[in-house]
Amino acid sequence: MSDETPSVIVRAEGGVARLILCRPERRNAFDAQMIEELTAAFARFKDDRATRVIVVEGEGKAFCAGADLEWMKKQATATVEENAAAALKMADLFEAVNCAPQAVIAKVHGWALGGGAGLVCAADIAVAADDAQIGFTEARMGILPAVISPYVVMKIGAGQARRWFVTGARMDAKQALALGLVHRVVAAADLENAVRDMAFEVLQCAPGAVAGCKELVEDVVGGLAMAGALEDGFSDVKNYTAQRIAAARVGEEGQEGMKAFLEKRKPRWAQ
Repeated sequence: MSDETPSVIVRAEGGVARLILCRPERRNAFDAQMIEELTAAFARFKDDRATRVIVVEGEGKAFCAGADLEWMKKQATATVEENAAAALKMADLFEAVNCAPQAVIAKVHGWALGGGAGLVCAADIAVAADDAQIGFTEARMGILPAVISPYVVMKIGAGQARRWFVTGARMDAKQALALGLVHRVVAAADLENAVRDMAFEVLQCAPGAVAGCKELVEDVVGGLAMAGALEDGFSDVKNYTAQRIAAARVGEEGQEGMKAFLEKRKPRWAQ
């Protein structure tokens, strides 16, 4: 790996890390190297509490055009076992994005297709330029959006996921906004400022609380899914959420936040 041109550039400053997909000549399409480097980049910040926001962006004309065709050709001649191993590495990447303790912002422009669209869904916040084209195009190539499906379904729901999966069609930025797949759409010239504004909002929040909020959503979604099958399932969710807020109130960040509010000042983490 050391002799290869990096596929991902990492820049960190002021509590914000930028993970820049850097294969512009291939529209930042995934190959084995990029998957490995992006997974390693998220692992680098897993225990870094000074870094509070991670922005994923693409260099050149696209965010990420999905899987690299040359890499796909190699996978087409690989065994089922080899394909499963490669898919698990991809799954590990999306899990790393989803479970990062920082807020993850996808800065989307141009194409975000296949795995690139999966990155958008796995991120906590997605800000898109009005030229963005997002699509789950796998079925048009005779394959499935399997590894990214948990994050897509969680983001836009099963009904919408089915519609976009089975057609393989691309949606524009306005359609993605209406679906909740992205959270803000701006002119391409304003994209960087919009991402900075979103990062600033996150930096006003306590870092531990941000990580806890992400865990809370994950746990509540899972708990509510079980509630329909278990007689006391909803009670479990109710008790769980009560315990989480109780722990937060007496925790260090909760105490500082309340003290700052009463003293009419910003808490120490606010930037």
